[in-house]
Amino acid sequence: MRPPLSRPDLAQREFAPAKINLALHVTGQRGDGYHLLDSIVVFAGVGDWVSVAPADRLSLTVTGPQGAGLSGDDNLVLRAARALGVAATLELEKHLPVASGIGGGSADAAATLRALSALRGVAVPDATAVLALGADVPVCLAGRPVRMQGVGEVLTALPPLPECYVVLVNPGVALSTPEVFKALPRKDNPAMTAMPACGSAQELAAWLRDQRNDLEAPAMVLAPVIGAVKAALEARPGCLIARMSGSGATCFGLFASEQLAKAAVGALREDAPAWWVAAAPVLA
Repeated sequence: MRPPLSRPDLAQREFAPAKINLALHVTGQRGDGYHLLDSIVVFAGVGDWVSVAPADRLSLTVTGPQGAGLSGDDNLVLRAARALGVAATLELEKHLPVASGIGGGSADAAATLRALSALRGVAVPDATAVLALGADVPVCLAGRPVRMQGVGEVLTALPPLPECYVVLVNPGVALSTPEVFKALPRKDNPAMTAMPACGSAQELAAWLRDQRNDLEAPAMVLAPVIGAVKAALEARPGCLIARMSGSGATCFGLFASEQLAKAAVGALREDAPAWWVAAAPVLA
């Protein structure tokens, strides 16, 4: 159920779900510096909210528990609105940690594009048109489980996913994506194998164990606490696999049931009250 609008004058509201890289292989680097990726991307039922309304000028209000310091002029929500050339009143209700490897800013930009397109009654821009906003914006605009390749513009549908849940944990450490890529010792790693049809969360986890997140090791050098987060997830009953998402520092644990995921959240919050912890279903 959607929460009520904090401002009833805002006319269109869009969910910006957390983006999870279940696997992320870095397979090359172009001459212009952009990295080539091969990644399994899914979305979770936890995220931010973007609300929009017609206006004579562009403005943004940031609210929510993770909204501190995000009202700057370079916010991706404002950049997305400017890319469409739309004047509007925008509100970003921020629940996802900033610079955390779960696509918060890109998801917010994609939600802004969807909301403003709906408000104007026009088609949502295609992936090529929004790539300039960031490599993760096209996949967040699609908002469905995909294999993401190239620099983020090649999106291929996956076989149907089994019911499963993720527990997301961020230790409160912000990581710079360029710095993580800079610390990656090798840029031409092997691509992943094709994802098979998985009839259960256990089968999905078994396949994922043969894949990687190539950014995990360099991120751990920059933020060793990521190792502690992974270990804490792996120690929870029912955790099928734990891995860092994106460029970190958020890690996910994959669970087969909501009950096991919620139990893990309770234990993690008790053991590490300073960490941001959330459980959510993986969206089909």
